[in-house]
Amino acid sequence: MPELPEVETIRRDLEPLIVGRTVERVRIHPGAERLAVTDAPRDLERALRGRRVEAVGRHGKYLLLRLDDGRTWVMHLRMTGSLVHASADAPAHRFERARIDLDDGSTVRFNDLRKFGTWHLVEDPLEAMPNSGPDALSEEFTPAWLLGCLRRRSVAVKAVLLDQAVAAGVGNIYADEACWIAAIDPRTPASRIGPTRAARLHAAVLQTLEESLGDRGSSFSDYRDGLGAQGLHHVRVHVFRREGQPCGRCGRTIEKRRVAGRGTHFCPGCQRK
Repeated sequence: MPELPEVETIRRDLEPLIVGRTVERVRIHPGAERLAVTDAPRDLERALRGRRVEAVGRHGKYLLLRLDDGRTWVMHLRMTGSLVHASADAPAHRFERARIDLDDGSTVRFNDLRKFGTWHLVEDPLEAMPNSGPDALSEEFTPAWLLGCLRRRSVAVKAVLLDQAVAAGVGNIYADEACWIAAIDPRTPASRIGPTRAARLHAAVLQTLEESLGDRGSSFSDYRDGLGAQGLHHVRVHVFRREGQPCGRCGRTIEKRRVAGRGTHFCPGCQRK
């Protein structure tokens, strides 16, 4: 699933290309009707036609397109979605599910292998993301906030990091990477993390997100940026999908276990409970 760095990269790519542009036509292709959540597909297409994009924002893993009528077009890429700017005559991707035609002759294509992506058209973006907490790169996500969330939970540290009410935008990749950077075993009961380790974990979350942003995200499988290119961070990860390989810090073999229902990668040598 595209996580915060991937969605933010797409946002930065699209912002100069679509802000100020008017939507001339939206087409949700047959078989992709579940993309439209708040309206029936044809109704959503009509509601978006003629609207001007005023701003492109993001919260967690959600893209927020603010329109000239005050409403917000909220998009979530889910497991395999991508949003790519392309010329009008560019061939459709094999898994293109929707096409947005803009008034400058360009298009934005919504590609999604598994068809889990969602579009909401709402007055208030919170209607589309009711359980989201502070964005993991926002000023509201602080060491004190993270410590408070950890202290209230007896589940594994990784489960807390994956909770979008705690750190919106953090997913499986960057939860594993943050735990490695902080030298914390992701299986550690969250309530056992004290202020010092919570501060270290908070800094590690910011570090791994910023490093991935610098590499334009991670393309382990389907992710493409807003221009259709792969990210580069997947070749620089410390533990994610590196099971069986030596840890770059201590040399022990990286392991993979199931934690919080997700495949979890960690070093048993230098990540301590």
